[in-house]
Amino acid sequence: MVDSPQIGKREQEILTAVVETYISTGEPVGSRTLARTASLSPATIRNVMADLADAGLLEQPHTSSGRVPSIRGYRYYVERLSGAARLSADDGQALQMLFQGVNDVEEFLERTTHVLSLVSRGVGVAVASEGPKNALEHVHFQRLADQRILAVVVTRSGVVRDRVLRVGRTLSQPDLDLASRYINENFRGWTLDTVRAELERRIEQERSEYDRLMASIEQLYRNGALADQGATAVFVEGTANLISSEKDSAHLRQLLQALEEKQRVSELLSAYLDARQETVRVVIGLETAMPDLSNFVLIGAPARSGTEVLGRLAVIGPTRMDYQHTISAVSFIATLFDKLLNETE
Repeated sequence: MVDSPQIGKREQEILTAVVETYISTGEPVGSRTLARTASLSPATIRNVMADLADAGLLEQPHTSSGRVPSIRGYRYYVERLSGAARLSADDGQALQMLFQGVNDVEEFLERTTHVLSLVSRGVGVAVASEGPKNALEHVHFQRLADQRILAVVVTRSGVVRDRVLRVGRTLSQPDLDLASRYINENFRGWTLDTVRAELERRIEQERSEYDRLMASIEQLYRNGALADQGATAVFVEGTANLISSEKDSAHLRQLLQALEEKQRVSELLSAYLDARQETVRVVIGLETAMPDLSNFVLIGAPARSGTEVLGRLAVIGPTRMDYQHTISAVSFIATLFDKLLNETE
């Protein structure tokens, strides 16, 4: 990173030892603690730690306490992990077993949040993106009662979604058949986001020419027939893990509220995970996208099938987390996503 200071090998080793010891114990790290396993004297270690503090890489919570990593120190540490984070063969096999029987994009992403919350003791989050495999294949509307409609949407990947809609006025089955035929003939192969945008445009432009048809479609569209079927599928699991790491109850409530708002979670992952990135990204301090998470970390990656990005997956957790293991798990699951989804085609 641009603001990373230049420090020597000895300083790097002491910084790494402080970060990993603090992650393990949760207690400020003193020179005597490090001297037990290092070949340096406590006095030498104290001097190095003082230099690291001057460089903004370590902090001292209290005058008489040891040191803890600063946000800048965590960032420096994570940069030096590049290429070093690898799962063991046993851990990889154990993770793969947790995805047995999964053959659908959204099912995989939902399972991912559960697995990541377990391995990281943070919050697992995932968002499904739209693309050719989540494009519309077929839609069908079935009248259930005077103002209740069953909408069935099938995507190109074979995912079937159904939703019961409550509409403002009674629609006959011939009206519904006409509406579904119009959508199927005009929008097969379109992503649902683009279908919604184009319907919005046509409803306004063509209302006078196709008054009855467009009035029926407007009723269905406004009540969510094509909503939340792919692009806005958001999965979150593991928020209870924050309770043990966040001691400030008021801040904890803000965090939980933020993570319950799925649109904000989707925006958070979109802000930090670029579809073009090829590796796991680690972001320490998320205040740019979500101020409530200023002291938290996001470790995430795009979920690809071939060259197509079908979603984003990540862990959100406190700065004191096992970076190496979490980075390895996120990387492994992102690769597994590509493998499993291609096997089921």
